[in-house]
Amino acid sequence: MKRRTILKNLAAAVPAFLIGRSPYASTLLKEVNSNEPIAKGPFKPTWDSLKQYQVPDWFRDAKFGIWAHWGPQCQPEFGDWYARSMYIEGSRSYKYHVEKYGHPSKAGFKEVIHQWKAENWNPEQLLDLYKRAGAQYFVALANHHDNFDNYNSKYQNWNSVKYGPQKDIIGGWEKAARNNGMRFGVSVHAAHAWTWYEQSQKSDKTGPLAGVPYDGKLTKAQGKDTWWSKLDPQELYAQNHSLSEGSDNAGNIHKQWNWGNGANAPDKKYCDKFYNRTVDLINKYNPDLVYFDDTALPLWPVSDAGLRIAAHYYNHSIKKHGKLEAVINGKILDEEQRKCMVWDIERGQSNVIESQPWQTDTCVGNWHYDRPLYDRHGYKTAKTVIHTLIDVVSKNGNLLLSVPVRGDGTIDADEQKVVEGIADWMKINSEAIFATRPWQIFGEGPAIASAAPLSAQGFNEGKGKPFTEADIRFTSKGEILYAFLLGFPGETGTLIKSLATSSPQLKGKKISGVSLLGHNGKLEWQQSGEGLKVKMPVKLPCESAVVLKISGAN
Repeated sequence: MKRRTILKNLAAAVPAFLIGRSPYASTLLKEVNSNEPIAKGPFKPTWDSLKQYQVPDWFRDAKFGIWAHWGPQCQPEFGDWYARSMYIEGSRSYKYHVEKYGHPSKAGFKEVIHQWKAENWNPEQLLDLYKRAGAQYFVALANHHDNFDNYNSKYQNWNSVKYGPQKDIIGGWEKAARNNGMRFGVSVHAAHAWTWYEQSQKSDKTGPLAGVPYDGKLTKAQGKDTWWSKLDPQELYAQNHSLSEGSDNAGNIHKQWNWGNGANAPDKKYCDKFYNRTVDLINKYNPDLVYFDDTALPLWPVSDAGLRIAAHYYNHSIKKHGKLEAVINGKILDEEQRKCMVWDIERGQSNVIESQPWQTDTCVGNWHYDRPLYDRHGYKTAKTVIHTLIDVVSKNGNLLLSVPVRGDGTIDADEQKVVEGIADWMKINSEAIFATRPWQIFGEGPAIASAAPLSAQGFNEGKGKPFTEADIRFTSKGEILYAFLLGFPGETGTLIKSLATSSPQLKGKKISGVSLLGHNGKLEWQQSGEGLKVKMPVKLPCESAVVLKISGAN
């Protein structure tokens, strides 16, 4: 009989009046009930039960969110996956780390955490800017694959309240979001630390320190007389296990992301700790959205921890709000799983109107702050972001845009310019975005035929033809149809073929009015068997894209 079953039987046999009197009984119950409880409610930790889920209206109406993908890996200001790639000998990050911090056998990622202070972080100021840009929800990084919790974590000693900034990062973001009337979300990535940190177990193959182990296998006992003497490095690195198959090829982690293809499976202790950390996060900060950087749910299918978290979160939301207001984002979902949560596509877009609300997540630059990218002015423009937003919303989706934050807690001048550009456009055109629904078709134009297929999590962003003046996208609200012109027509005006008098979408209806958002004058327009032809004013009201407001099409 398994130990846990024996403990349950013994605990059940202990009379209630002995609880609290017998240290032995208390120990038994503590071990049996070591996990955070799942909130009571209609949802159970099974896929079938989670299919009861209905996407809340707030998310369907919100359309646009901004994300601070910010943690200790932003301190070096050297781009994505720093805490992993700094342990890959010869890599760009490895060379940078050796020069800036020292060799990873002596100065591992824990030293980067120690240097992260977030000294200029002003969440109220940033959230005020993002609100002006039209963001209806804000998402903050609770933890990344680096396994460091950016909040007052009960279950992870490596957290931002105790070490690094010594600030409750999630608490600060949440307060600022609520003060600005925005929905608040958290992103959770730490389920993958088990395999993601495996490179930290290794050592150089060449050079003067060849064979000297990196710090990924350090223990608490080795921390005497160091700043981390009270900490166990294995709580951070989680590397007391065998390496995954093929780990000499650092790129193999991508095909092992869903714990297959030779990935070393995490043990129960690790899975239970992740469950407890995440439930603690939900209970403390009551997020409206939880984004998981996982295939389906965290640790699925090697553990049911993700299913238990989802059931708890949905029930917790019902208990708090009287109805289900929670959103979970998951990736690479099959058709059945898309009934259980909101499908997230990373750096990519669907090319159809999806029956269920979905989300694109992308970034103006790299996920973690990258100073060299800023130095060469390599960010997306406001126009690119706006076009992505329009395209996604026309297909029943939301856009979650990451604006990278420096280690000190600020954004740079180029990012400020992008966000201000979005804000300027939203002042004129937001009514065509928020609380809209897809029309019968999402659009027309040559870019549709050239759209690239999705790959794994998404990753088809920017692979199709650029939008032109012939590319048009639609949204609707009540009796109004909005047509977004993604390129600017010349003096001859624009022709919307989908609004011809013979259009199957119109079913004999005739257009009764056409106006241009941000323009006070009347427009010349004509509907015919060829389409709706509209002559545009010489001076357009905004850059990036203009929006026609059309009556009579719905």
